[in-house]
Amino acid sequence: MDSFELNKIAGAVLGVLTFTLGLNVFADILFSTHAPEKPGFEIVVEESSSGSAQAAAPAEVPIADLLATASVEKGANQAKKCAACHNFQEGAGAKVGPDLYGVVGRPVASAPGFAYSDALKAHGGTWTFEQLSQFIASPKKDIPGTAMGFAGIAKESDRADLLVYLNTLSHDPLPLPKPGEAEAPAGDAPAAAPAEGAAPAAPAEGSGATPAAPATP
Repeated sequence: MDSFELNKIAGAVLGVLTFTLGLNVFADILFSTHAPEKPGFEIVVEESSSGSAQAAAPAEVPIADLLATASVEKGANQAKKCAACHNFQEGAGAKVGPDLYGVVGRPVASAPGFAYSDALKAHGGTWTFEQLSQFIASPKKDIPGTAMGFAGIAKESDRADLLVYLNTLSHDPLPLPKPGEAEAPAGDAPAAAPAEGAAPAAPAEGSGATPAAPATP
């Protein structure tokens, strides 16, 4: 092989190296990256609205203010939630829970022959509108240890409807408290006398069974 052939080979090798180096430099220019002034990523978090702007939970309306406009008919529909465990007819006796006839104004845990929980018997007092409303809202929260397994009626107007209906289940319904008027303490509330020959009524306290689907009227 003469010197001319060697020069061609050397030129070819040099050309390839030059092309490769140029391509590498061009790629660095084309795909070059720049470090950020501040490392990491900035996460923008919206400031929470002030407490005054947030919708406040509505205050609970006193039950006495709702009773005046409550509906007996709607209360009868609410009572269907209780019909699986309670009777509403005078003298019908207990089912899973005690009879609710005459419950408004009666002493707590007073139905003869019904096995009330120790918690309810120890509670004492009288089933006033206010006491019943608190108990029906959440039995286990109002009287911890009660055997009544009913989840409760959270809406105040629904409880007011139910209470005015229960108040009609009596020979001597109690007068409704006036709006804004404080109800008498439970121990001072008068107890309505049962009709002659009628079985004593009982307070709204169940035996622990969760009410089933509403019964037909």
